[in-house]
Order: sequence, then structure tokens, then C-alpha cells
Amino acid sequence: MTPSKVYFTSFHTTMQENTQQKLARLLLTAGMDQINFDKKFTAIKLHFGEPGNLAFLRPNYARTVVDLVRQLGGRPFLTDCNTLYVGRRKDALEHLESAYQNGFNPYNVGCHLIIGDGLKGTDDVEIPVDGDYVRKAKIGRAIADADIFISLTHFKAHEAGGIGGTIKNIGMGCGSRAGKMEMHSNGKPGVNADVCIGCRSCAKACAHGAPQFVNKKMHIDYDKCVGCGRCIGVCPTDAIYGEENGSNEVLNCKMAEYTKAVLQDKPSFHISLVMDVSPYCDCYPVNDVPMIPDVGMFASYDPVALDCACAEACNKMMRFPDANIPGKDADLFKAAHGETDWRVQVRHAKKLGLGNDEYELIEI
Repeated sequence: MTPSKVYFTSFHTTMQENTQQKLARLLLTAGMDQINFDKKFTAIKLHFGEPGNLAFLRPNYARTVVDLVRQLGGRPFLTDCNTLYVGRRKDALEHLESAYQNGFNPYNVGCHLIIGDGLKGTDDVEIPVDGDYVRKAKIGRAIADADIFISLTHFKAHEAGGIGGTIKNIGMGCGSRAGKMEMHSNGKPGVNADVCIGCRSCAKACAHGAPQFVNKKMHIDYDKCVGCGRCIGVCPTDAIYGEENGSNEVLNCKMAEYTKAVLQDKPSFHISLVMDVSPYCDCYPVNDVPMIPDVGMFASYDPVALDCACAEACNKMMRFPDANIPGKDADLFKAAHGETDWRVQVRHAKKLGLGNDEYELIEI
């Protein structure tokens, strides 16, 4: 297989070209303009950041991508799907408020924000995927309906995936709440009876009669439950949750399979900014100090090669002495989270035909 091309530039600037201008030049050099954007709905998938976290990408970077898509004739929108866990991005209203709080509003970024899986995280499309673990990926409808897909990723470490890169941004990020449950677990939810108020919203949303009630407390008949996750979205007290009982290795494979579902039928392009490389995901309401110095900006048509290039570039950097890196492994991400291996997801993604782990790095 011919090595994929990954384009790279540092964060160094001149008085003639600032960081945003340099990013736009990187994207054009990498060939983003080869896509026919003319009047096409273009989903730009990124992470808006959990309020309290300051490691997420500044809105200015999203604005650069939005402006370029518009110049090329496209109709861009920023998007992400609701979270499975309890936080401030678990439904569309809170998700949008969080995005606005972090600076992602239409006036700053130059386009609208659409939460991909709707108000309660239940608006999804089942997309067939020939995976080892996933047969029908549950993808947020707005993302599935888009004509073109662009990922804009803050590259960092991740406690379950090893790296929070392009594959994680797409695979986990584009799954609806039910899709996230499928990736994180065996596909069926749990119930915290202590906070269940017996409102029966779950029973009304379930097409299979799985919610059962004893003394006004719900429990699930797992023989009837099909793991659709609709009950999670409608529960007003967050009593229903996705149980995280799958291994990190299986999680990484499922994320790759969800990524395939998103990308397999539409043009796509991928951007990854390796900066503020925190030890944990931007989903947390806090962030630790960076583990390494900022590296630069990367772009490619190949999401596998892009993740490999970013991870390997990080491994060439010095580690800050006060960084939260508990292990001594030569690989930065194994040192940060020894219980998982980021290479699992790129190997599985390559097996699925998503890209190549061999690449040519072209610096501009």
C-alpha cells in the first residue's frame, strides 16, 4: 500500500502570516479544495469542551475551517452528539449552552451549531457496517444527513482509547447516546433505583416492554431489552445509564467501526491540532497541565495515517517534568494510561479499510 500523505506545519508564525492564515494554507496545500463543496451541507465535527475544561480548541480554529468551506461553496455547520454520561452536554439545550459558554456561537464561528443526535440524543440513523462488533452503527441524524464530513480534532491522551485523536473524535463523537452505549458496554443500560421517580417516561419510549416497575421503581427486563438507549434519553433524573463493562480493546475496535459508518459513503477530510496535549479527554470539567510542548497542525484525507503521525510526533517531544504521567513507558500514551493501547484502534481501522498506518509527512 502506498504511504498516505499527511501534511504538517508548526505553530511558528511571521508578521505576514498568523496562525489562522497558516492553518488555511495547510488545508489548501493538503488538498481540501479537491472536494466539490458546491452548495453541499458540510458537517464540521469537533468537541465543544465540557465547561470547566480549558484544553479544548479555541473557536478561532473552527472559524478558519468554516470560512474556507464557505469560500469553496459549501454550507458548513459545527456539530457534535450528546454525551452518554451525566454532564452539561447530555441534551441539546445544555450542549448548546455549553458550546456558547466556551465561545462557539454563530457570531464567533460564522455558522450554525447543530447537535447531531437531537434534543435528547435519540435522533439517530442506523448505518450498516460490516464490523467484527457492530452491525448497525447509530449515528446522529444531522451527521448522517450531511453531504460532506470534516473532522477538526484536538489531539490529546485518552483514559480509555490511549489517544483522543481523529478516530475517537469521529467514532465516539458521532454516535448517538445509544451508539455511545453500544461502544462503551454490552449495549444494555443499567438503572440507579435511588434516583428513579417512577415517572414511566422510559416505559412510554420503549417499544419492547423492557422497563418493569416494582414499588414505583424501574428495573429492566433484559430478555426484552434490545439496547436501543431511548430510555436513557427520556429519563428526567438520569437514573438510567450505560454501563461501562466492555474492555478498552473492544472499545477501540468499536470506535473504528463507528468511524467507518460515518465516512464510508461521503467525501471527508481530517484536521488534527496537537496542542495542550492533556492526559485526559476534553469531556472532563477540568484539565491538567500539558504533558508535552505544543507540536503543530496536521491534515490528511487519511484518518488512520493522521492519528499515527500525531501520536508519533508526540512521542518525539520532551515530557514536561510536572506532567501527570504515572508510567515510564517509552510511548507517551502508554505511560499516561497503561491499561490501554492506542495502536489497537489504528490497526483495526486499517483492517476496515479506513486508511494506512504508513505515511509520508510533508511539512510546509
